Amino acid sequence: MKEIKIFTTKETSCCSTEPTTTSCCTPEPTNESTCCSSPEVTVEKPNQEQNNLHLPVAIIGAGPIGLAAAAHLAIQKVPFIVFESGENVGHNIRKWQHVHLFSPWQYDIDKAARKLLEETEWKSPQNDVLPTGKELVEQYLEPLSKLPAIKETIRYNSKVISISRKQNDKMKSLNREKQPFEIYVERNQDIEIVEARAIIDATGTWGNPNPATSNGVWLNSEKQCKNHIEYGIPNVAKSSNRYADKTVAVIGGGHSAINTLLELADLQKEYPQTKLIWILRKKHVEDAYGGEEKDALEARGELGSKMHALVDSGKVQVYTPFYTMQVKSMNEQMELVGRYEGEMTVIKGIDELIVNAGNRPDFSIEQEVRLSIDPATESVAALAPLIDPNEHSCGTVRAHGEEILRQPEQGLYIVGMKSYGRAPTFLMATGYEQVRSITAYLAGDIEASKRVELDLPETGVCSINLNNSTSSSCC
Repeated sequence: MKEIKIFTTKETSCCSTEPTTTSCCTPEPTNESTCCSSPEVTVEKPNQEQNNLHLPVAIIGAGPIGLAAAAHLAIQKVPFIVFESGENVGHNIRKWQHVHLFSPWQYDIDKAARKLLEETEWKSPQNDVLPTGKELVEQYLEPLSKLPAIKETIRYNSKVISISRKQNDKMKSLNREKQPFEIYVERNQDIEIVEARAIIDATGTWGNPNPATSNGVWLNSEKQCKNHIEYGIPNVAKSSNRYADKTVAVIGGGHSAINTLLELADLQKEYPQTKLIWILRKKHVEDAYGGEEKDALEARGELGSKMHALVDSGKVQVYTPFYTMQVKSMNEQMELVGRYEGEMTVIKGIDELIVNAGNRPDFSIEQEVRLSIDPATESVAALAPLIDPNEHSCGTVRAHGEEILRQPEQGLYIVGMKSYGRAPTFLMATGYEQVRSITAYLAGDIEASKRVELDLPETGVCSINLNNSTSSSCC
């Protein structure tokens, strides 16, 4: 592996005399259509010239997608470096390690990673088994991270705080693409500056949750209730004292909320005084069940079917569509103020609140580079028409690669969950295809970067007209 250039903050320049120029011309856009609503997808024409080939590709995040990118680059013998803010791989996954994935091992292991692992004594998990988050880390990510070709490239406890172009802020355009990236890394209470030819941001969205309010606004009244609010999927079995015989409200209409409610329902069997309230914004509660038996991912469909049965049993009180306006503390309990059936409504007497309203991307490290982000989904702009729930609600998203994911900042890619912004339909297998295409491009194999090598099961339901309650399969 080629030597990686690292500088300390003492060696940086404090000024630049290069003139600022702007470009008066932009490339002609090209259009692609989706499998569902066929919106126009605008992408820039490829610029196959790559600069600073003597420098490594920097991968930010050592989760499944980041390590998949590392595996592909290792096979292609492209120098790379991985920055992980945690002390180990899969740092965020360990926070929901008790949860079963609804996709079996068949879709959870990247092809390049599998190839590297099979050259060792690694034992492949059974394809049709559903791993927990813990099993995903222990049986896949940890063995992958310990391979010699990858182990020496990972820098743990290394938090990327900013990226920029060398001697260029966001405003400067002259010869911009010829300058390497500079990555500011907080490590051992010091700042290192690492140069890179390209960056793959696989940091995800975990740890940056959406609030309980339906309009996405964080209020101090909600923050003041933080000791009785959980964001994400809590380990109910380990926290039984917190939830047993309490009134627990769950906000959210996706798989995380369903997982949470099913775990609380198991607790309810042992502690029958436990009262469950489900708050979601869907027009009909049936819209949350998904494809059920039609879903090609059996476990995902089974989640919807189990939730359907739970609601029918009357063991969970449902408010939908309920638009939460405020969470308030009241007499050592909480109240939810919102609009329900066209009227202002207050749901009182809540002891614990679990918010499964998804997460949002954090672009703070990219403030000094040029991004193209969709204003609605906060996803990569050219990807938005494929995943925007305002257009369709398919869990099946057409394969997309380097061309769709490239940013105006040449050499910068946002991948994985973060590339989807606030859209909820990301699957790991989709992320693996993203980095396969991008790494092929960075390795100079343009044709491979344009190929589609993704096989995903369909959800069994795709709503293409959100003003019509009838769902149909269109993907």
